[in-house]
Amino acid sequence: MKWEPVPEHEMNSTLDGDQSSHPFCLLALGYSETVSFCLLEALIVVFLTTLIISGNIIVIFVFHCAPLLNHHTTSYFIQTMAYADLLVGVSCLVPSLSLLHYPLPMEEAMTCQVFGFIISVLKSVSMTSLACISIDRYIAITKPLTYNTLVTPGRLRLCIFLVWLYSILVFLPAFFHWGKPGYHGDVFQWCAASWHTNLYFTVFIVVMLYAPAALIVCFTYFNIFRICQQHTKEISERQARFSSRNEETGESQTCPDKRYAMVLFRITSVFYVLWLPYILYFLLESSTGCSSHLASFLTTWLAISNSFCNCIIYSLSNSVFQRGLKGLSGTVCTSCTSHTTAKDPYTVRWKGPLNGCHI
Repeated sequence: MKWEPVPEHEMNSTLDGDQSSHPFCLLALGYSETVSFCLLEALIVVFLTTLIISGNIIVIFVFHCAPLLNHHTTSYFIQTMAYADLLVGVSCLVPSLSLLHYPLPMEEAMTCQVFGFIISVLKSVSMTSLACISIDRYIAITKPLTYNTLVTPGRLRLCIFLVWLYSILVFLPAFFHWGKPGYHGDVFQWCAASWHTNLYFTVFIVVMLYAPAALIVCFTYFNIFRICQQHTKEISERQARFSSRNEETGESQTCPDKRYAMVLFRITSVFYVLWLPYILYFLLESSTGCSSHLASFLTTWLAISNSFCNCIIYSLSNSVFQRGLKGLSGTVCTSCTSHTTAKDPYTVRWKGPLNGCHI
C-alpha cells in the first residue's frame, strides 16, 4: 500500500475534533490524564467557590447581628470587603459551571473578558479597602482628638464609592485591547491561548494599584505599632513613678487599639502573602513571555482563596466577632427549633431575637 500525506486542512480538522472531544483545563499534564486532572480542577474551583460564598455570608450576618462591631469606622471598609469577596464567590460560579460543562450565557471570548475584568475589579476593591483601613487606623492613633471631625460617615461613604470607581477605571483599559487585566487561572481555552499579558499594561496596574496599596499599608502599620510601643513605654514609666491604679487605667486605654490593629494587620498580612505568588507570576509572564499552566492555575486560585480568610481570622482573633458568631448561631438554632415545634401547643418557645439579630 502506498503512503499518501494527509492534506493540511484535514489534519487541522482532525485535531480540532480531538480537542473538542476532550475538556480543556490547566492542570491536564498529559493527554491520557486529561479527564482526571480536569475533575480535580473542577473540585478545587467548586470547593473554593462554596467556601468563599458561605464564609462571607457569615461575616455579613455577624456584622448585622453584633452592633459592637459597627462602633469602629473600619467596619464600613470590612463590610465592603465582605460584599466584594462575596461577589468574587458568585462570579466563580461561572468557571465552576464551565468546568461542569454547563452552557455559558455568552461566547467564550466575551465570557473570559468579562469574568477576568470582574474578578480583577473585586480584588482591587479588597486591596484598596485594606489600604483605607490602615489610613483610618493611622489617623485614629495620630490624631485622636480630631478623628471624629475628620472621619465622618458621609466621607466614609464617599471614600467607598471612590474605591469602587477607581478599581473599575484601573482595569477598564483591558476592554480596549491593552492586555489581560491579571486573571490567570484560566478555565476558558480562549483566555489561556489567545488573551496575552502586556508588559506596559502590567506596569500600569502595578504603578496605579499594587505598589501604592503596599506602600501605604507598610508605612501606616509601621508607624501605628511604633506609636503604640512609645505609648506603652510611657505608661510603664508612669506606673513605676506613681501607683498601680494608673497601671490598670493605662492598660485599658492603649491595649484595645493595639489589639484591634493587630487583627487588621493579620488580615492585611494574609492578603498579601496569598497574593504575592500571583503578583510575581503576573510580572514574570508579562516581562519574559514565559508561562506555565500549572503555576498560572495555582497562583491565581491561591490569591482568590483569600476571599474566605477574613472569616477565619475574625473567628480566631476578635472576641466581639466570636460573640456575634455565637449570637448568630443561637438565633439560627432558635429559628429551627421554633419551626420544628410550631405544631406542639405545649412547647414554650423563645419569642424574641437574640442580640438584635433578625433571621
